[in-house]
Amino acid sequence: MKAVRFHAARDIRIEDVAEPAGPLAHDDVLIAPIVTGICGTDLHEYIAGPIVTPQEPHLYTGATNPQILGHEFSARVLAVGDAVSHVGPGDRISVQPLLSPRNDYYGKRGLYHLSPSMGCVGLSWAWGGMAEKAVIKDYNAQPVPDGITDDQAAMIEPAAVALYGVDRGGVTAGSTVLVSGAGPIGALTVLAAKAAGAAIIIVSEPNPNRRRIIAEIAPYAHIVDPQSSDLPTIVADLTEEGVGVDVALECVGLETSLNACVRAVRRQGKVVQVGLHMKPASIDAMLWALKDISVEATWCYPTQIWPRIARMIAAGILPVEKVITSRIAAEDVVAKGFEALLDPTGRHLKILVTT
Repeated sequence: MKAVRFHAARDIRIEDVAEPAGPLAHDDVLIAPIVTGICGTDLHEYIAGPIVTPQEPHLYTGATNPQILGHEFSARVLAVGDAVSHVGPGDRISVQPLLSPRNDYYGKRGLYHLSPSMGCVGLSWAWGGMAEKAVIKDYNAQPVPDGITDDQAAMIEPAAVALYGVDRGGVTAGSTVLVSGAGPIGALTVLAAKAAGAAIIIVSEPNPNRRRIIAEIAPYAHIVDPQSSDLPTIVADLTEEGVGVDVALECVGLETSLNACVRAVRRQGKVVQVGLHMKPASIDAMLWALKDISVEATWCYPTQIWPRIARMIAAGILPVEKVITSRIAAEDVVAKGFEALLDPTGRHLKILVTT
């Protein structure tokens, strides 16, 4: 079968690999992926990997490179193990890709995303979404209602990252919010903040293409180029008595962005770290203290969030499909996918791949 596999930095190949071989384990689900998103993590692997894809057998899953990519995807169920009852052949699902023990310290508490043994379909598992078939565990298969499209079902995974950040920030009806960074996660964070009831949403983004896209999908947002405008002044002008926003969500993973969020938030406000930092950041700890702020760090998402996001999408209050800017075939995944997303002058935000 056809599969998109990561071998090394700048080395992603479309290859013919063996299909999953039976029989299925009692808790396995055999699926046919429908559409898969290219994630920022995939881009990091392409640029500088292997980072999270395993060079040695993964301590929990046993997977090693070359890795079939794809952890943001929708699929159709082909067959199930004898202990699987919540989905069956023909069902459409959204894949919750995290794999972890059910019986370690975190698993026993339902905090599956925090297990130090955690693996991920499409990053550290034998299978991924950018292939014609895959095998996942029963808990990875999340059924979706008929009112959700295949594209929307594939977007639940990145939306989970965004909504978790909004939840951790305590965004509620009437909140004032800054979102720093309008990449895919930042754009979804804007949509999630709006769905949570935020009254004022400010978006800081230096890339003109991303500012254009966020203006189209979130016309209610106040969009700022931090390189040509004074973000603190704009934040002060848009908040009561100039105190700053209630919640600042850092969606870039850069020191400058984190510190901009700290400056923008009001006293006793919250800064939420949503973007992943690839190196240590220098911060002004005294400013944190003087402002008496809370800083929330997030890792992935609680896996139980899937049905809630599906309901939000079906109800029309979380229009995740607006973030999608292109759909391509697997054969074009490098030139029209990875390279297109890395082009600073490009016009894409989220690209979906079909196999």
